[in-house]
Amino acid sequence: MKERRWAQRIGDIEPFHVMAVLDRARVLQASGADVIHMEIGEPDFGTPEPIMRAAQAALAAGHTHYTPALGLPALREAIAAFYQRRYGVDLDPQRVVITPGGSGALLLVSALLVDAGQRVLMADPAYPCNRHFLRLVEGRARLINTGPDSGYQLTPEQVEQHWDSDSVAVLAASPANPSGSVLDAAQLRALADTTRRLGGQLIVDEIYHGLTYGCDATSVLEVAPDAWVLNSFSKYFGMTGWRLGWLIAPEEAVPELEKLAQNLYICAPHLAQQAALAAFGEESLAICEERREAFHQRRDFLLPALRELGFSIPYTPQGAFYLYADTSGFGSDSQRLCQHLIESEHVAITPGLDFGHYRATEHVRFAYTSALPRLEQAVERIERGLRSWSGC
Repeated sequence: MKERRWAQRIGDIEPFHVMAVLDRARVLQASGADVIHMEIGEPDFGTPEPIMRAAQAALAAGHTHYTPALGLPALREAIAAFYQRRYGVDLDPQRVVITPGGSGALLLVSALLVDAGQRVLMADPAYPCNRHFLRLVEGRARLINTGPDSGYQLTPEQVEQHWDSDSVAVLAASPANPSGSVLDAAQLRALADTTRRLGGQLIVDEIYHGLTYGCDATSVLEVAPDAWVLNSFSKYFGMTGWRLGWLIAPEEAVPELEKLAQNLYICAPHLAQQAALAAFGEESLAICEERREAFHQRRDFLLPALRELGFSIPYTPQGAFYLYADTSGFGSDSQRLCQHLIESEHVAITPGLDFGHYRATEHVRFAYTSALPRLEQAVERIERGLRSWSGC
């Protein structure tokens, strides 16, 4: 039988290492092990009750058919109104495109802006699927080394230095995954001004907006109305499995985005869109704010605890729910350290290899998406696991 041949791009799209960790954790759990999950970026809180009630009512009303490709008009209007209330941004609802998760938004942007061989500049480390979506459309990510001095964020100087004739856009994230760093208004404005002057487009991942501690994240639209925004109902609103996100695009791009959406996925899930209408109500937002404070408390416990164990975390994250930790004090193979901790102590964390190449084997990501008592248990187990670790 002739060997099957896959498209060449498949070889360039790396596995999502955190899913392998999650799979191993589930196998251990199935055998009776008590696994503490600090690997996957999924809040432990369920979807807020008002959103659940809205979904149940929508299901009972038979809202299970296709919607317009750009999304329910009422939801697009609700998102625009939310930007006015939270950020003071006067946003035309016609610029809002509802997508199947934040991933759907990135897919649309990648397909619209990037031709074969063209590049998008982004930080290393960064969320891995960003660069893989670009490869899917025959583009490339230009990963630029970043460190704690810049909060693992690109600077305008780096954009200027690495921009070339193949570059078409800059992709930033605030708050960022895996670092949790937040770009302030001046930093966002400088990135936007530099990218615009070079003839490129600025795309900002704002998926972790709402989850900030001691500060409020600035939306890039406050300082650069022509920027592209990726967002999602998954993190702040606790709707991970509903697969619903949105894209805010320049007005002239919307007809082309509609064409792409029609062809790529027809529309985002109707039931999820109906449920999300309740996300912006006072009751839902009050629940989300309570959860934000819980994440804040978790960060404030876990950060000093891991530092005490010997992990180097020079940057204090202001958002998301991650700690990006330097493990070089324990050796140069963070993936093997992750394997050791899950096998010996049943604590699951993510190896740095997921987030890029720059010093990736010397970093891991901890997600503080479990309750404080579980995080306390995790720290005890990690301490024990480090005593039995022979990777130094």
